[in-house]
Amino acid sequence: MKINPIGIQAINSYKNQERSVNNLKSKQSFADQIEISSKAKEMQGTSAYASERANKVQKLKEEIQSGNYKVDARQVAEDMLKYYRR
Repeated sequence: MKINPIGIQAINSYKNQERSVNNLKSKQSFADQIEISSKAKEMQGTSAYASERANKVQKLKEEIQSGNYKVDARQVAEDMLKYYRR
């Protein structure tokens, strides 16, 4: 059995959305813009926390390189338990 579509036109949704090349060139191009709030700008600045953190990281690097860094196994275990008990 063959069914012929009588009176039904093929639908081509892409054909209905064609754009003219001339229209695209005539429109202005818009660039993305970003605005940073004053609070965010304040947070970006160097703070006491950032300098303390840098000092702590530097100290840890030196201890690791010299071989004097000791891991507190009890503290690691306690922190792991806290994490998994959530």
